[in-house]
Amino acid sequence: MSIVRFGIIGGGWRSEFFLRIAKALPELFEVAGVVVRDGEKGKAFEQTWGVSTFRTIEAMLEGASLSFAVVSVPRKVAPDVILELSSRDVPVLCETPPAEKLEDLIALYRQVGGKGRIQVAEQYAFQPNHAGRLAIVRSGKLGEVTQAQVSAAHDYHGISLMRRFLGIGFENAAIRATSFTSPIIGGPGRSGPPEESRIVQSQQVMASFDFGGKYGVYDFTGDQYFSWIRSPRLLVRGERGEINNFDVRYLLDHLTPVHLQLTRQQAGLDGNLEGYYLKSLHCGEQVVYRNTTAPARLTDDEIAVAACLERMSVYAAGGEDFYSLAEACQDHYLALMMQQSLQSGETVTTETQCWAEDN
Repeated sequence: MSIVRFGIIGGGWRSEFFLRIAKALPELFEVAGVVVRDGEKGKAFEQTWGVSTFRTIEAMLEGASLSFAVVSVPRKVAPDVILELSSRDVPVLCETPPAEKLEDLIALYRQVGGKGRIQVAEQYAFQPNHAGRLAIVRSGKLGEVTQAQVSAAHDYHGISLMRRFLGIGFENAAIRATSFTSPIIGGPGRSGPPEESRIVQSQQVMASFDFGGKYGVYDFTGDQYFSWIRSPRLLVRGERGEINNFDVRYLLDHLTPVHLQLTRQQAGLDGNLEGYYLKSLHCGEQVVYRNTTAPARLTDDEIAVAACLERMSVYAAGGEDFYSLAEACQDHYLALMMQQSLQSGETVTTETQCWAEDN
C-alpha cells in the first residue's frame, strides 16, 4: 500500500488525532497540509506538528497534492466546508456530525447526497473491543440479535453502535428518553487530571429505541469518557446467546452451552519486549480482531480513527462506503429525536428522511 496523503481542515482537538496517527504510522499516512485560518495559530501549529498550514482551502488544494480532505470543524460550519470541497471534486472524510440541526442535515444531503464523495469518521465501531464484538455478532453465534443495550458513547456515537449491533438500517423507531442527575467526584478531562477533590453534578441520559421487533437501550453520562470510576457497558442479546461486556455465552445446540471470555492479546506486558501495543482480540481459540496498526503505540480510539483513514483511502480510490453521509445523518437524526423526547417527556416516533429514501 502506497503512502496516503490527506489534508485537514481545522486545527482543533479532534484534528490532533489525525496528526498523531500520521506521525505514528509514517509508512501509511502523511498529512499534506492543514487549513488553519488564523495566521499566528497556523505558525504555532507548524512548529508543534511539523506540517504545512494554509489559510484557505483553495490555497491548500493549490499547494498540496492529496487523496482526500478531513473536515474537522464545528458542526455549524461543516456543511459549508463539505460543499466547497465537493464542488472541487475532493473526496471528504467529515468528523461527526456532518451538520447541526435536522434542517441542516436535510439541506446538506439534498445538495450532495449521492453526488459528492463523502464519508464520515464515525470510529466507534472500529474500536478493537467493539469490532471484536461485532465480529462475534456477524458470525451468527448469537443467532438473530434483537436487543442491544449500549452505554459506551454519547448521542450519535452510541446510537451508531446500537444500530450496528442490531443490524438496523434506516427503520423508524419509537423513542422514549429520560434523565437522572446525581453527584460524583469530579474526574479528569481533556486537559488532564482534576486539580482538587470536588463534587459535581453528573447527568445520565437513558432512552429506549423500539424498532419493532428489535429494541435498543441508550444509557450514557458524559463522565464515562474520562472518569476513573464510571465504566462503559454493553449487552447484546440474540436468540442463541449474548455478549455482556467481555463475557460471551451461546448454545452449540439446545443442550450444550458455551461460556467464553473476549480477551486482549497485548505486547509489552510482564517480560514481553516486543513493544507496547495491542496485537489481537480472541474469543476462545477464535481471533475476532487483529490490530493492523501494530506495532504503533496507539490508543484504542486512535486505532479506530486510523481504520477510518485506511478505509477512506480505499473509498477515495473508488472503493465501497464504510460509513456514508446517509448513515451519519440517520444516527444524528435519531440523537436529535432522543433529545426532543428528553425535553418533552413524550415518546417521539421518527419519520423516514430523504437520505433513507435513497437507501
